[in-house]
Amino acid sequence: MIMPRGQPLLLPVRPSFIAMSLLLALVLYMLPLGRVAWTPDWVLLLLVFWSMHQPTRVGLGVAFALGLVLDVFQSALLGQHALVYTLAVFGAQAAARRVLWFGSVPQALQLAPLFLAAHALEVALRVAGGGLLPGWPVLVAPLLETLLWPLASWLLLAPQRRPPDQDKNRPL
Repeated sequence: MIMPRGQPLLLPVRPSFIAMSLLLALVLYMLPLGRVAWTPDWVLLLLVFWSMHQPTRVGLGVAFALGLVLDVFQSALLGQHALVYTLAVFGAQAAARRVLWFGSVPQALQLAPLFLAAHALEVALRVAGGGLLPGWPVLVAPLLETLLWPLASWLLLAPQRRPPDQDKNRPL
């Protein structure tokens, strides 16, 4: 991919770093803090991030597998999270070539409808399966994910950044 002007070249990401970050998001999601409707979906946030930045390593299969893990964990309708995560990753990969040209704040604004649609689909599937409508606090989760996007982007890209002026003789 051609890098936009002004952005430094990044080192390759380690697959173990991707796996550990997704595992940490899974653990954060599973913490017994009393899952409420307004908490951000950490797994969704990191799946969208890694599917945009590393589409060959994190794709639809990883999203489907993590969705099934969360469905079993929550005793939810089997495939509910899997469908939501798969469609969110598909949307993120479809928009990645356009979105990655911008900085992290405009990226967050462009991804806000994706996060909102993912949560709306999750609520619709839960209600169709016989669950209760969670009310207006469910609208806070996509907003929090949008606000967390620049921080997540900065943290997850930090290990890949090159140190400045590494070698005076090489232009890269």
